Amino acid sequence: MMRTAFVLALLSFLIGGIARAECRPDRVELRNDLAEVRFDVELAITPKERSRGLMFRESMPNRSGMLFVFDPPQPVAFWMKNTLIPLDMIFVDRAGRVTRVHEGAIPGDLSPIEGGDSVYAVLEINAGLAERYAIRPGSQMRHEVFSQGPAIWPC
Repeated sequence: MMRTAFVLALLSFLIGGIARAECRPDRVELRNDLAEVRFDVELAITPKERSRGLMFRESMPNRSGMLFVFDPPQPVAFWMKNTLIPLDMIFVDRAGRVTRVHEGAIPGDLSPIEGGDSVYAVLEINAGLAERYAIRPGSQMRHEVFSQGPAIWPC
């Protein structure tokens, strides 16, 4: 009886570990030495999807966001035209390393928000969450879009 319970506990642990390691297109994970957090995301990969982004939305669930992908990596700048909710923008390189965080982008502001010269992905989340979860340059992101490159936190 005790042996069966041990085997079931071990299997549960192993299966749980496999599930945690699985990357999904609708989820990103970020980690650093202070925190690890998961966001449900929509992908914006095509120019049309990236152009529309989160415009005209009146709200977004707390642990949700949009992941913009730029392949190949390139200089990017965002603005908040027609965006109704304040956002944090997390700029990421090809390896999944956060290179810049812009906190509290102002709805409707047309000022360009520069991400750098070699941006592979940008995660937009509700304003204030980058600070809450200590997301900063050097944090690591995991998502299946990094699987073809030198991912520092592979799936």
